Amino acid sequence: MHYFALLISKERDRTPEEGAAEMAAYQSFHEKAASAIRGGDALLPAAAGVRITGGPDAPVITDGPFVEGAEVAGGYYVFEAENLDEALALARDIPAAKHGGVEIWPMAGGPGLPPQPLAGTNWIALLLEPPERPVPPGSPEWEAMVVQHQEFGAAAGQHIKGGAGLHPPSTATTVRVRDGQVITTDGPYVEGAEVANGFYVLSASDRDEAVKIAAMIPASTVQLRQLAGVAGL
Repeated sequence: MHYFALLISKERDRTPEEGAAEMAAYQSFHEKAASAIRGGDALLPAAAGVRITGGPDAPVITDGPFVEGAEVAGGYYVFEAENLDEALALARDIPAAKHGGVEIWPMAGGPGLPPQPLAGTNWIALLLEPPERPVPPGSPEWEAMVVQHQEFGAAAGQHIKGGAGLHPPSTATTVRVRDGQVITTDGPYVEGAEVANGFYVLSASDRDEAVKIAAMIPASTVQLRQLAGVAGL
């Protein structure tokens, strides 16, 4: 089974020494978890991100940054694991779990990512919905959404480099590590906040084109963030 891991933490300035130490920690994690990693990347700062609301018919574009001091997505992985326990064991070793959190979501479908590293400028579009409106895979609502996303896929064409739906927030688990202790919490990291129900990886020539493509996605809110292009994460 495949799992989507969203790395959440407060953005912070790092000294060159801190940055090098964090990179070394991720390299160590990649060596340990290489057989399970099916994709992933770091994200550029939230200040360069875009929030799109209103849906494809009347999109409203808001530039980042967003909530001051809030925890934001800093990267993601796609894991292949036998079960949730195995995915959680991977998550607790991610360096971000020590100063933030890692949300683990079961994916609806396959890995959702191309087998080869992406070239050019790429973005992740997180599809967000209110937490009180979960849509489980296989339901009539889900099937109706599938039709809408097929239409988006036909319109966006080769700009789509990957993506997948996610199971409802009741199936998500957040992993944090504090003072060496692993803390798991059911559900997404921020209570009451919008929750992810899917994602796309998009390729675009520049930010304007990425926003134009993401604005066509059938979702209440789309959070668009540029991938940093870091191999393995």
